[in-house]
Amino acid sequence: MKYRVVLVEPKYEGNVGSVARAMKNFGFTDLVLINPPELGDLSKAMASHATDILDNCKIARSWEEATATSDLIVGATGIAGTTNDEHVRMPFYTPAELKEKLNKRGGVISLVFGREDIGLSNEELKKCDMIVNIPTSEEYPVMNLSHAAAVILYELSDAPRGKIKLAKHDDIERLYEHWRSVLEQINYPKHKRDKTLLMLRRILGRAMLTGREVQTLRGILRKTEWRIRK
Repeated sequence: MKYRVVLVEPKYEGNVGSVARAMKNFGFTDLVLINPPELGDLSKAMASHATDILDNCKIARSWEEATATSDLIVGATGIAGTTNDEHVRMPFYTPAELKEKLNKRGGVISLVFGREDIGLSNEELKKCDMIVNIPTSEEYPVMNLSHAAAVILYELSDAPRGKIKLAKHDDIERLYEHWRSVLEQINYPKHKRDKTLLMLRRILGRAMLTGREVQTLRGILRKTEWRIRK
């Protein structure tokens, strides 16, 4: 299992340094920044003895670039599902539940954290296979970026590594596109397709499919398409 920490458009260099420090505290080294601010003396000061993580971090210009080689994308949100966007943010896992879910799995896991002020957008959350939410006080549920990262990284720091290899994310995305094609072919109601595809993403994300399982599902879909055409 290899974990990658992805920060989406962080606003403050100090927070980036603090996240790097939390990563070093718990044994993580792979940091990717999407459109970050300039990293100067403050980020290094906040990183303390984790400046090597800052020096070796990767800069990406898009979500796709940052998560390109991921096998599983886990988005962190400080706000659980609400009436208007429950299908986007639910179901979610606590950090402890996420650790249990990842037990004995192998692959590249991207842990994605959003902006300090607005977090991850709904569109970005839709691209995640799983959602993690830290239980906090209802009076003030949103945590500081580096504090949230520290809680999640602490929980995952001693997660058992396994040999059950996760399917490549590209293969998973092809599976979702295959589902979209089949829904179109069976004239599934157009206004329901996006929510249904998102539901499938959440279900299959929780299943943590292997490559063989993905190919089996696609084989079933191909057989379905053949029967439709016939």
